[in-house]
Amino acid sequence: MFYRIMRSFLFMLNPEKAHDFSIKQLKLTQGTILDFIYRQRVQNRPVQVMGLTFPNSVGLAAGLDKNGECIDAFGAMGFGHIEVGTVTPVAQPGNESPRMFRVLESEGIINRMGFNNEGVENLIKNVQDSNFKGVIGINIGKNLSTAVEQGKDDYLLCMDKVYPYADYIAVNISSPNTPGLRSLQYGEALDELLDVLKTRQSELQVKYNKYVPIALKVAPDLSDQEIVSIAASLLKYKIDGLIATNTTLDREMVQGMSHAGEAGGLSGRPLQNKSTAVIAKFAAQLKGEIPIIGVGGIDNVIAAKEKIQAGASLVQIYSGFIYNGPQLVKNIVNNI
Repeated sequence: MFYRIMRSFLFMLNPEKAHDFSIKQLKLTQGTILDFIYRQRVQNRPVQVMGLTFPNSVGLAAGLDKNGECIDAFGAMGFGHIEVGTVTPVAQPGNESPRMFRVLESEGIINRMGFNNEGVENLIKNVQDSNFKGVIGINIGKNLSTAVEQGKDDYLLCMDKVYPYADYIAVNISSPNTPGLRSLQYGEALDELLDVLKTRQSELQVKYNKYVPIALKVAPDLSDQEIVSIAASLLKYKIDGLIATNTTLDREMVQGMSHAGEAGGLSGRPLQNKSTAVIAKFAAQLKGEIPIIGVGGIDNVIAAKEKIQAGASLVQIYSGFIYNGPQLVKNIVNNI
């Protein structure tokens, strides 16, 4: 009930202002007696994935807490894992506003944020300051000013920085809002990236006496042949996990709806079936050798179960959380 009232206020603001206001309030209240507003008890239902023990199978997808400012607040809501970022080597403002839009008729969101963040050093400090007992994933990307051909250098730099503080590292090569980024998902470019990431992972494992899994985040707008090719590369380089999927450029499900013509990635309910289908295709190729984290349009228990049945070991929510609030976390954890 409280979130419904709060949402009616937040939805009077433009989406980015509502997001910034919410992050500010969560940052102010986390770790204080005021967190009773959103704190909730969920069942302890641990699951082993990528060699890590997750308190439950529901996580917060990257993009909502880009700078890791509210880790403890989201932890109080019952998330078993929180993926912060996407973070880049140095701070960048992202794309020009307006850059986030609600597709209210379908409970979708379109964004073209462009990896706006305060840089990797700032995020690390926030992760260090948190008291969250669950799993923290750090999602890394490349700066806009870095040419795609040199993109691997940005990923390696971020990896070097976050490795001691992350429980797992998510490699984002699938955002549609950084020009050319998605080209890293294919062929030689992908193989080269995965090769250097695994080599660096081995070096850092020795340095820190700690193995931090790497998960690759892919787009939903992949052909069957591209899925086969990407899966083969994941298996070849023994990548630890796959996150499927990012936002879509497809507008078929929202034609004629508000803001449907805006550029950017579409998330929320319109992505639900498309994402699940991609998960199922990857699962058929990976045959259980690499776990999948399912993301895309999860806004109720059934949608979460469909992701699990398609082959996901964990799920993440973002847009569904915006439309439904913390209760969604509890519903899924307790009933999945």
